[in-house]
Amino acid sequence: MTVVHSAPRFASNEGVKDALSAALGEMLVEAHEEHGEILFTVKRDRIEDALRLLRDEHEYQQLMEIAGVDYPQRAERFEVVYMLLSVTKNHRVMLKVTAAEKTPVPTVTTLWPNAGWLEREVFDMYGVLFDGNTDLRRILTDYGFEGHPFRKDFPLTGYIELRYSEEEKRVVYEPVDLPQDLRQFDFMSPWEGANYVLPGDEKAATPPVEEVKTTDKKGDTGAGEKTDDKAADKESNGSPAQEKSGKKDVEAPAPTETRNGKTPRKGRTTGTKRATEPKEKGE
Repeated sequence: MTVVHSAPRFASNEGVKDALSAALGEMLVEAHEEHGEILFTVKRDRIEDALRLLRDEHEYQQLMEIAGVDYPQRAERFEVVYMLLSVTKNHRVMLKVTAAEKTPVPTVTTLWPNAGWLEREVFDMYGVLFDGNTDLRRILTDYGFEGHPFRKDFPLTGYIELRYSEEEKRVVYEPVDLPQDLRQFDFMSPWEGANYVLPGDEKAATPPVEEVKTTDKKGDTGAGEKTDDKAADKESNGSPAQEKSGKKDVEAPAPTETRNGKTPRKGRTTGTKRATEPKEKGE
């Protein structure tokens, strides 16, 4: 069966960067292709116009995702990345703008309704402000949460944690109680060895021996004439039966065949030679 579809199975990037760069014009800051993806950096205050142009005139109909990136060493530390999909071309492009902690980015909820949720996520995780979003509130963290978890300077542990209490039937806030201290792992090669003492290795250090002890005398090892004499006094090699009876040789019990009180059988020869000879008539 042949499936006919307007979009190609694999879309090529050939000529796309130059064509869209010319269309964006003065709104464009930089354009480059890397890892098979085309990325445009546009001016922050023109992001809405740039996205509308790509949607209406170049068939990038869908806003698939809005992501945040944090570079703390930069003056404008945040990047907001918009990922677009063309259903008719089966092609994707990305646009991005930069922003500081208190520099708002124009909202694109006027272009795509799903941008409201996506902008709220970037605001919650990074703290980026979106000017024009009428419902800019946290979407993933809890009410009253302070800070933004995806910032690269966000503390590894906080001071307050929350959980649901079955006893009180509500969410309760408690001071953080860590079961163990935060550990920094060193993923160096185990064959090279660390240049510092690992926890527990200090117990394996052997203390220096001031004086080596040797067994120069027989008394140090427990051997000697007294030990040999004591071993010779024993009646045996330690047989409990002989030690208790006081005899070296214990008599064996009498054979069963010589037991008294047993009546001899009649009409049968007990001698072995007679028993094996053929019987004569009349016997």
